Amino acid sequence: MKYTRYVVTGIIVVVVLGLIAASITTVAAGNRGVLLQMGEVKPTILTEGLHFKVPFLQSVQEVEVRVQKEESSQSAASKDLQMVTTKVAVNFSVDPEAVNKLYQEIGLDYRSRIVDPAIAESLKAITAQYTAEELISKRPEVSAQVKDMLAKKLTKYYMKLEDINIKEFAFSEEFNKAIEQKQTAEQNALKAQRDLERIKIEAQQQITQAGAEAEALKLKKQEVTPELIELKQIEVQEKALEKWDGHLPSVTGGATPFIDLGGAGAKK
Repeated sequence: MKYTRYVVTGIIVVVVLGLIAASITTVAAGNRGVLLQMGEVKPTILTEGLHFKVPFLQSVQEVEVRVQKEESSQSAASKDLQMVTTKVAVNFSVDPEAVNKLYQEIGLDYRSRIVDPAIAESLKAITAQYTAEELISKRPEVSAQVKDMLAKKLTKYYMKLEDINIKEFAFSEEFNKAIEQKQTAEQNALKAQRDLERIKIEAQQQITQAGAEAEALKLKKQEVTPELIELKQIEVQEKALEKWDGHLPSVTGGATPFIDLGGAGAKK
């Protein structure tokens, strides 16, 4: 009889401990708990930490609310019908205040059901508004428009877009060659234009220099007067007198230079 009492007491203790354990639940950090009662989603949202629930009637489903990253590669057509492959990284998070609605309406596979299709739709819609070259030159603008559209789509399903990063736009090999050829042609045209401008400047400089020389020569010709010629002749004769030693040449092979002594012989 005494032994039976011990057994019953032990069973009661085990049952009580089991009930206590079943009535305690914890929500991990970075998560929120969706309270389910017989499969029905309740409005109560459990935060991080220890919580109590009705054993066997209630259960808790955790949903991550930390920032999550989704990377994907999407193909789309540009405005000029060039095929573009875009690699994009998206950071998003679930609204902590609406995890129960997310779980009830979408479930835990929200990445494949909502996030990935929203990224693809946003990229295709915005890519179609730009030419292939504009997608490269206006990447910040394109990224901003994709971010705005994607944010609106995710908000409808209780998620928040944190950030988006378009890593690259990849085009066909033919398009890349066409771009390279165009850039080469533009560089050659620019070089030719610069060479032409340099030649024009050099030609203008030569014309200016020739004009200056012609003007200088003209001025020199205007300065030559009869008085100037006579003055130059007097200067030559004075230099000759300075070099003369007072004797006439003993041998002459021709005409003796005439030296005007300015009337010196008349005085003798």
